[in-house]
Amino acid sequence: MFEKTASVFLYTISPVHMGAGQAIDVIDNPIQRERHTRHPCFAGSGIKGAVRHSYQILGGRASDVDRILGPDSDDALHAGAVSFGDAQLVALPVRSLRGSYMYATCPQALSRVQRMTTLTAAAESWPALQVADGTCLVSHSQHLFDGQLHLEAFQYQATESSELGVVAADLARRALPSTQAFEFFQQKLQADLVLLSDTDFGYFSEHAMLVEPHVRIDSATGSAKKGGLFYTENLPPESLLIAPLMASRTRTGKADDALNADEVFLRIKPILDGKLLQIGGDATTGRGLVVATIEG
Repeated sequence: MFEKTASVFLYTISPVHMGAGQAIDVIDNPIQRERHTRHPCFAGSGIKGAVRHSYQILGGRASDVDRILGPDSDDALHAGAVSFGDAQLVALPVRSLRGSYMYATCPQALSRVQRMTTLTAAAESWPALQVADGTCLVSHSQHLFDGQLHLEAFQYQATESSELGVVAADLARRALPSTQAFEFFQQKLQADLVLLSDTDFGYFSEHAMLVEPHVRIDSATGSAKKGGLFYTENLPPESLLIAPLMASRTRTGKADDALNADEVFLRIKPILDGKLLQIGGDATTGRGLVVATIEG
């Protein structure tokens, strides 16, 4: 039983490819998505594996890897003391006619953040916001043109909302590190949050991803090898997700390895909080860079 819980915000600073492992469309290497919403997500097992792989590099003790995150499968088996749930999408960068891009979200995504932070930490109370299809709420009106907001090829009737401004300010404060390197992005998230309907947000969640062509060249012919052209889908930089982090006592069965849940959490939090983590595939091409912020 997990005795300590927290929320982990994950902010992407490079394209991230958490592969789904199968292709059923024109994209050869799609990313992981929730079945019911089609929102991009990160499997908790992938997050935990990335943390385990980088634990010592991030400053953790070698002796803590197995007892906190679990042993390799070929070792004596016991459960780890830390678990990560699946990361759910909170906000997605969408190209804007003004301001380069906006952070798009929807009522469902914000409600999920409220639910998760309520379950795992002391959450702030956010107003319940709703918006009709084809319209939007913005936290600040600076990028509107005659009351319209242009995202990609779509035009939305926009209304500035002080309530959304409160949500944006709170989200920016809690979800991003309070460092000089993230000051610009905190301010942008606060000023450029846009609330779309669940339907409109769902469209961008499925069709506003970064799709990259990859080619394997035959050195003898100088042309693409047979089957050497393929397309890989990535979650774009500046995306924001949230996942639960849960800790229990260690379960090695050894008295000298025993840590309670609070001690486990105190060891894992400084390893991740505000740190750069590589998750997913294509690490050698700079993909998968995210910054974690732990609340709880």
